[in-house]
Amino acid sequence: MAIVIIRKDDKINSWKEALNLYAPQIPVYGYLEKHPKEDIKMALVWKHPIGSLKDYPNLECIASSGAGVDFLFEDDQLPLHIPITRVVDEFLAKDMSEHVTALIFSQLKNLYHYKVDQFRKIWKPIPYKRIADVTIGIMGLGALGTVLAKDLVRLGFKVQGWSGSAKDIKGVTTFAGSSMQSAFLNSTQFLVCLLPLTNETRGILNAELFEQLPKGAHIINVARGGHLVDNDLLIMLDKGHLSGASLDVYHEEPLQLDHPFWEHPKIHMTPHYASVSDTASVVPQIVENYRRLASGEELLNLVSEDKKY
Repeated sequence: MAIVIIRKDDKINSWKEALNLYAPQIPVYGYLEKHPKEDIKMALVWKHPIGSLKDYPNLECIASSGAGVDFLFEDDQLPLHIPITRVVDEFLAKDMSEHVTALIFSQLKNLYHYKVDQFRKIWKPIPYKRIADVTIGIMGLGALGTVLAKDLVRLGFKVQGWSGSAKDIKGVTTFAGSSMQSAFLNSTQFLVCLLPLTNETRGILNAELFEQLPKGAHIINVARGGHLVDNDLLIMLDKGHLSGASLDVYHEEPLQLDHPFWEHPKIHMTPHYASVSDTASVVPQIVENYRRLASGEELLNLVSEDKKY
């Protein structure tokens, strides 16, 4: 019984070392090295090569090494009968909360605007906003969205959230379902997308949705690039309905060099680094599920086959 790590970046060795350090008794292989495929019971994956999971005849668990699993369902050869797990990690959630909070404060105090003015050698103070002046709306109240909402409430922000099903979070006004989406959007000045990427949420950040936000609203997308219709965002920024956008995720990563986002003065970009799975904090979850797999117990953090998150 062994684990194989399948990912296309340069982090296979770091994950392998972390697993070997934490649980030296477990055989762990990178998928590019020679290994006994019939012994593999768990695959630890992140944006794996399409079709690579079907090579393991005795695979019993597919474990995403991050909170997202949408990349798995893009594999048309995914063995759907095998349970899928994802990461639920307090550090991942806190890192995301800190990143989004920093973006909000930077907008409130016009820091990005002044950075552009600096390059143009423009000295022009402009009015800033305070915490009490704005309402933050979070789309997606899962593990990440809930931590962010609670943190923003503690800072004194007016916070509201929208999700597919009803949620109850102290200090947060919550909306659920399509019938309540407009009411949520109409009173949101900072819109934070933390939704899972599914067939239902793909392209949800579009012109129709943006039109329902108050004039001057700011978009923060830290979920997946597939949520955003890029051209709709550009149009709404250029016509002045949206004041700006902070983006950490894109349809293609790295973002192609000729994409208009790079040079748009109202768009702040970061390279999909708002919140990164830390091997030291995630490995214990992987090992615990490996142990549960061996003993026939229910796995932690199972992904719903219907919801796909």
